[in-house]
Amino acid sequence: MSLGPEVRVNCVSPGWIHNGAEAELRPVDHEQHPVGRVGRPEDIAELVLYLASPRAGFITGQNFVVDGGMTRKMIYEE
Repeated sequence: MSLGPEVRVNCVSPGWIHNGAEAELRPVDHEQHPVGRVGRPEDIAELVLYLASPRAGFITGQNFVVDGGMTRKMIYEE
């Protein structure tokens, strides 16, 4: 908080984000996420763009977990 009012620091903690480098995803990969799908790079990018915008000027010192609800579920299929 010592950085002052003009500097905001936040953290984005992504979950499983499919970037296309791995093999095709199986239906169970999507089904195990409470939101019904694996994350996409755009999911992270949209949040980062918002946090960098003036509209997020009152947000600082936060950790945003972007994992489709997997942290809350805490059960992972093999």
